[in-house]
Amino acid sequence: MATPEFFYQERFPIEKDETEYYLLTKDFVSASNFNGEEVLKVEPEALSFLARTAMHDVSYFYRAEHVKQIAAILEDPEASKNDKFVALVMLRNAEIAAKGVLPLCQDTGTATIFAKKGQKVWTGANDYEFLSKGVFKTYTEENLRYSQTVPFDMYTEKNSGTNLPAQIDIYATPGKEYEFLFIAKGGGSANKSQLFQETKALLTPEKLETFIIDKIKNLGTAACPPYHIAIVIGGTSAEDTMKAVKLASAKYFDNLPSSGNIHGRAFRDRALEEKILKAANEIGIGAQFGGKYLALDVRIIRLPRHGASCPVGIGVSCIADRNIKAKINKDGIWIEKLEKNPGRFIPEKWRKHEEDEAVHIDLNKPMKDILSELTKHPVGTRLSLTGPIIVARDIAHAKLKERLDTGEGLPEYVKNHPIYYAGPAKTPSGMPSGSFGPTTAGRMDPYVDLFQSNGGSLVMIAKGNRSQAVTDACKKHGGFYLGSIGGPAAVLAQEHIKKVELIEFPELGMEAVYRIEVEDFPAFILVDDKGNDFFKKVIK
Repeated sequence: MATPEFFYQERFPIEKDETEYYLLTKDFVSASNFNGEEVLKVEPEALSFLARTAMHDVSYFYRAEHVKQIAAILEDPEASKNDKFVALVMLRNAEIAAKGVLPLCQDTGTATIFAKKGQKVWTGANDYEFLSKGVFKTYTEENLRYSQTVPFDMYTEKNSGTNLPAQIDIYATPGKEYEFLFIAKGGGSANKSQLFQETKALLTPEKLETFIIDKIKNLGTAACPPYHIAIVIGGTSAEDTMKAVKLASAKYFDNLPSSGNIHGRAFRDRALEEKILKAANEIGIGAQFGGKYLALDVRIIRLPRHGASCPVGIGVSCIADRNIKAKINKDGIWIEKLEKNPGRFIPEKWRKHEEDEAVHIDLNKPMKDILSELTKHPVGTRLSLTGPIIVARDIAHAKLKERLDTGEGLPEYVKNHPIYYAGPAKTPSGMPSGSFGPTTAGRMDPYVDLFQSNGGSLVMIAKGNRSQAVTDACKKHGGFYLGSIGGPAAVLAQEHIKKVELIEFPELGMEAVYRIEVEDFPAFILVDDKGNDFFKKVIK
């Protein structure tokens, strides 16, 4: 085999940038000269200013295209009632968040920054530090949540209290422009990123398509569908594959070419994307509670690979699709224009939509009465909850288990009230609650049988599907798991949560135990006391 001549090609040749930007400022930018060439001089404070603005915008506003995709569900005759219910709630959530007070989701995410810095851009500073300062200012000054825990040893950790550290990657590229992608990535969707180390044997149409659909079924609903699904086949390493998954889920690679070449460029397979999207939406899971809309779209990217490896990566961007691009050039600092008026996509007939098919549950009653009411209704029933709920999630559950391990027993509040797995964002001035949506139920699965056997957690509220162990425990102990819509944290805070009271573990911040009062809080029966699991019924 003759040795080919050297040829360099961009691995990810994005053909054009169709992003609509607006000018943030002309400050901080000037031209200079070095070695006879013009250089773009950027004052380091520009990076803090840009990061501060970008992380603010992405916490409260969506891209217009994302909002349009959600709104289209309302007019789709193939969408289920539950699909449309979720879509309408999410549109109303976007409308509330766009006021800039309550963020779109209570999990305001890990701040992630992907950047390409032209070789002729000079800041004269540690760019990571100044970008981090901007992230710091956003999270400490806005009604966002601190989700980052920092370890002191292998087992001891504490919330950082600032949401730092951020994840920042800066790549050196040609030119005089500094390009950015800012992402607020929540834990629920991040936890659905998966890497599979496969082989050449997977690369046939029948095997690959079957493999992909099987993995999409396993995504479940814990990451708040409808999803933007990203699939990457190949990669020069596992890390390369998963980085591409993350960027693809943020639509960064939308304008890749549609075919490969001898030099190994990345490409999108749009025909396969359409086929997989159709198959995904035939699974039956729908937009969280049965129906068509498990996914809004699918992106499938093919990369070169080592002959002995065939990594496959799968990831999602959830309904809280928070991505924003920006750039710095000689004309100033530019940032992607997001949708500031998402309410314009809600048809008037849906604003007047007063359908009320929910069963009303009074949570002020004793637990035995609540259970006796819930047992009358099948899985899939929509509920409207009013009364007190206890909020407790990962660390609080671990601490409660420690009490059982030492023979103390569970506190009465775990026995007398439903348990809501959630962690709130900061409470805005003058409001009873900050954004306060559910977290992923599956993380609490190991505690359910133990807690229910001790009289607690008999009614649980969270998002996503759960393990067979939870179904078995509920049948054994007479418990229920209720699904709350994943994503509409601003709606829940503004319209349904009337009071928030700290009960225990204040040092845990958003992981503390709270008592909240809710009114007409929406939920669905997903697991009942008879051994029925809603998702096992709807998945085809």
